[in-house]
Amino acid sequence: MGDAYDVAVIGAGTGGYSTALRAAELGLHVVLVERDDRLGGTCLIRGCIPAKALLQSAAVMDTVERSSEWGIKAAGEPDWSAIRAFEEKIVDKLVKGVTGLVAQRKIDVVTGAAQLVNGPAVEVDGRRIEANHVVIATGSSPRLLPGLALTDRIITSDQALRYDRIPTSAVVIGAGAVGLEFASIYRSFGAEVTVLEALPRLAPLEDEEVSKEIARAYRKRGITTAAGASVSTVIHADDAVDVTYEVAGAEKTVTADICLVAIGRGPVTEGLGLDDAGVSMHEKGFVNVDAELKTNVANVWAVGDVAATPLQLAHVAFTEGYAVAERIAGEGVPEIDYVNIPRVTYCTPEIASVGLTESQARERGMEVVVEKLDFRGIGKANIVGEGGFVKVVAEADDGPIRGIHMIGPHVTDLIAEGMLITNWEAVPSEVAAMHHPHPSLSEAVGEAMLALAGKPLHSA
Repeated sequence: MGDAYDVAVIGAGTGGYSTALRAAELGLHVVLVERDDRLGGTCLIRGCIPAKALLQSAAVMDTVERSSEWGIKAAGEPDWSAIRAFEEKIVDKLVKGVTGLVAQRKIDVVTGAAQLVNGPAVEVDGRRIEANHVVIATGSSPRLLPGLALTDRIITSDQALRYDRIPTSAVVIGAGAVGLEFASIYRSFGAEVTVLEALPRLAPLEDEEVSKEIARAYRKRGITTAAGASVSTVIHADDAVDVTYEVAGAEKTVTADICLVAIGRGPVTEGLGLDDAGVSMHEKGFVNVDAELKTNVANVWAVGDVAATPLQLAHVAFTEGYAVAERIAGEGVPEIDYVNIPRVTYCTPEIASVGLTESQARERGMEVVVEKLDFRGIGKANIVGEGGFVKVVAEADDGPIRGIHMIGPHVTDLIAEGMLITNWEAVPSEVAAMHHPHPSLSEAVGEAMLALAGKPLHSA
């Protein structure tokens, strides 16, 4: 393997490979250790990418079902084997792309389970790999309810992405991004779906009005939802799953083909030797880091889902990986502003947000003004045939925009503009002076800013 490395990265997911690629780009000697046979980690192999491939197939199914709205006679049905083949094709293509980039930048790859040892150094199957810096990027895995075990009908997102059939019915426990997305997929493919959320509302991390709208939209789609629901038992019967829960003091039981548990993700740290190495750990098992993503052990860093930072998102892992690589290379990198990182959920309708919610802004003592622009006032949204809204939270008197919250068609793409607006602390009058193409969905952002600036065009 040659001389000691500048950087050893444990884990080749989004956080790990972004660290490795950027470090190599900066001229550092890098080794990437991955226990799986393929590079890419959770997001690429069993998370974001395959899930979005399934969501695209679901979106096509929805379009076919609604084709008469646009004057087209069409009919169709999902072919699960072909859908899965499309999913795998996309994953394989992107894995090859990442693998090629790693090779192109002359990053050494070691396959095996890594252990952090004093030095710092990494030990893989008994072989010690010396490095000046070690970056822990081992990611996360789905959590289960206490005392619950996986079966062929009680599953997590890992199993859902590789399931052997389309379920006829599903109970989804958890209404965060993963739960909402799989509920949407199952419903598009014809399943009866029930979504249970322990917290008081669906999409609990989003603005309250977004939560109300997604609940309304899911009811319209025929998806049963219950917030404030406490699950007591999940029982795998012979050919079904019985889920018993309590909501508003009443006990209910729903029977379904499968139960998908989507209550969040926990860090992957087992076997890493972090305790022996003296690495400080969060009470929930994450690796404690400071604002620069350093652990308490000299020259040991952590990025991505394994790190005790506010957001478990692939693009957060990219950002953290880049920051660590540049800091190791001696560059000055500002601390990451996690509040102004976009958050996206690819259910139907889509959800996207950046910045503070209305309640968060008020809790911080800000005097705010709010504009809520209904998508139905936008020509392109009517052509697409979807509703929803854009909600903007700004400080009063043409003050900085502190949050943008969207639910509706293609808002996961539109939020990129919102990210620029909040990060640059733009004010409504500045954005209102910009031009949005007509007819386009992006006009919803422009129209909301026009209204906040006191000169609405297509809204009251």
